[in-house]
Amino acid sequence: MKRASRGLAFVLLVSAGLAAGEFSLSEAIQTALQNNLQVTIARQDREEVRAEARSQEGAFDWTLGADAQAGRLQSFAPQAQTLGPELPQTTVTSIRTFTGSLNRLFPWGGTFAFKYAPGYNHARTTSPGGPDYNGNPVPPYAFATPNPYGGTLSATYTQSLLRGFGKVPTTANLVVARMQAEAADHTFRLAIIRLVADTETQYWDLVCANRNLANKRLALELAQKHLQENTLRVRLGAMAAIEVISAESQVARAEQDIIAAEAQAQNARDILLRALYPEAGHPAALEPTDDPVLGRQRPDEAAAVQRALRCRLELQSARIGRETAQVRERAAADRVRPKLDAFVQYDGASNNYGSPGPVNGDLAGFRNPGYTLGLSFALPLQNREARGRHAAARAHLSAQELRLRDQELSVALEVRKALRDVEAAEKGVQASAKTRHFQEKSLEGERTKLEHGLSTSFTVLQVMTSLEEARSAELKAQIHYAKAVTTMEVAQGILLEARNLTVK
Repeated sequence: MKRASRGLAFVLLVSAGLAAGEFSLSEAIQTALQNNLQVTIARQDREEVRAEARSQEGAFDWTLGADAQAGRLQSFAPQAQTLGPELPQTTVTSIRTFTGSLNRLFPWGGTFAFKYAPGYNHARTTSPGGPDYNGNPVPPYAFATPNPYGGTLSATYTQSLLRGFGKVPTTANLVVARMQAEAADHTFRLAIIRLVADTETQYWDLVCANRNLANKRLALELAQKHLQENTLRVRLGAMAAIEVISAESQVARAEQDIIAAEAQAQNARDILLRALYPEAGHPAALEPTDDPVLGRQRPDEAAAVQRALRCRLELQSARIGRETAQVRERAAADRVRPKLDAFVQYDGASNNYGSPGPVNGDLAGFRNPGYTLGLSFALPLQNREARGRHAAARAHLSAQELRLRDQELSVALEVRKALRDVEAAEKGVQASAKTRHFQEKSLEGERTKLEHGLSTSFTVLQVMTSLEEARSAELKAQIHYAKAVTTMEVAQGILLEARNLTVK
């Protein structure tokens, strides 16, 4: 398959997962991001933490409440008479109440409570009457509440003045939840970075295994060609028969190397397939098309360290952890304070009426107002729980600051090492290329000398072995360079930007 059709091959591989073809590093990364289960799990974890942050905002929502009740009470109580026996008496009380409320906690430490409570309370007392001591009849009677409707209305605002005053203690849980949501986003991005880095490593391992197999096949071709030439020279009497045996031994060793290289290539291919297609259904094989590219721009060491300190997600998460510890320490310090609250309250009441309409008129018109101003104070004498939690919060904050500093030092060291490794790897590639080139020239020279009787077959075989080792060393140096570049970009925290990947 030609490079021009690589885009079509990618679509087929992702959608059907059946055909084999060329596969670039970019296509491998995109496939891994689409199919990897760990990325899906990390995304769901992030959504869970974000939902928790949204739920914490509910602490400052308005709360509307309502309560309605209806009851009936019947009681029997004798009525005493001055000049006669007790007379039976029945009282039936009917009660209907409704209470509506509206409450809210404000971020600055204030609370508001509103209550509207109209009611109906009606009592009817009856007695059948009866004779007194003189035998004179006592007439029956009945009494009922003339105005059973009434109600109250109240509104109270309470403001904390010491403990709980201001946004820090009141919104601490919300602030922490939002910070944790931001940290969860960093954790998700870290999962993406690890996946991309792992995919690149597995891709280069497959490239290395395939090219190593190609080198082994090339070594077999050289060994077979050398065997044919030695066989011809023996037939012509220009070489001893023992030289053919040496050449055959070289061919046999090359065939053994191919068997091992084929197994290594298949293992590398299976590892990459497993990473790209965790579910059933995947291409029969993958043929990587990209090769390591030399000459990547290496940044200045100081600039690279500063970039890493600014961009590394681990450090950003550590800074969020420090800020979270600061919020919790301030909230814990607030709980050590005494409690002092100021409140202002309005209480309105209606007169009693025979219908509900005038009740609401009294309440809405503020016809019977009442006002209250007050202070409420409380001081735990020992307050050991709050003091202990504050001490623990201070210790946790100190530990977070030390961890952040330790991480910054480790990241700086990691960046410097990664830059040196890239530089050394690039020089290693250049040196191994020169060695391979010189070994190729040396083999050409030895073969020419052998044709003129100035060298031996044993020497040619030794040079052939050296050339094979030089090719293997060059291949390993190139793959090591590619992996070193990935490590350098991970160390600086710019791997996703370098691959033009956007995480949402």
